[in-house]
Amino acid sequence: MRMRRRARERSARFVAEGEDLLAAADAAGWQPLERYCAAGSGLAGVEVEPKVLSSASGLASGTRALGVYEERWADRPRGPLCVFLHGIHDPGNVGAVLRSAEAFGASCVALGPGSADPFSPKAVRASMGAVFGVPLARATRIDELPGLKIALVAGAGTELWQVTERMARSNAKDHAILIGSEREGLPQEVVEQADVTAHIAIKSHSLNAAMAATIALYELNRMAR
Repeated sequence: MRMRRRARERSARFVAEGEDLLAAADAAGWQPLERYCAAGSGLAGVEVEPKVLSSASGLASGTRALGVYEERWADRPRGPLCVFLHGIHDPGNVGAVLRSAEAFGASCVALGPGSADPFSPKAVRASMGAVFGVPLARATRIDELPGLKIALVAGAGTELWQVTERMARSNAKDHAILIGSEREGLPQEVVEQADVTAHIAIKSHSLNAAMAATIALYELNRMAR
């Protein structure tokens, strides 16, 4: 449909579908550039026929509301708690990380090389509205990240809880957790630039990247408290 095509043709715009996502955008103070709703739904927006709106939807069940928004990017990654994603190709994982970042009060999610677009339809849906609540930044170098850099590497370095305990005792302020892809992990050159290498103690070989980020965020949030 033309409304979706117009939004994606403009690289700095994205589409959010569904009443819950649009409500999250409203709550976070995001004003849509365009907003459409199914005729007779009683929702805010330009009314269009339900079948027309459904044909534009990327959801299997269709949608009753759709909004077009301008992307927002912070000028740089910020502390005190930053999540850096390197090579996270799956937009669903990126969206899930955003959801966890919002839940645990992260100040920023920084997208590094090879990471999926956080404003893509799949990432926006997976974020469950967190894309409107968590500041996003781009980072190409590790030295752009705030504070202590903690590289999360399966089976390497110190157990994460021990790192956070030491940080709590030292009253560390800003810190960034570095997350790599599930298959390749973080590149060696990235790990070497980090201040600390840590792992989550598990019985299997590895965790899904979004799950690993969630556990790390919980630990860092616990330390901050």
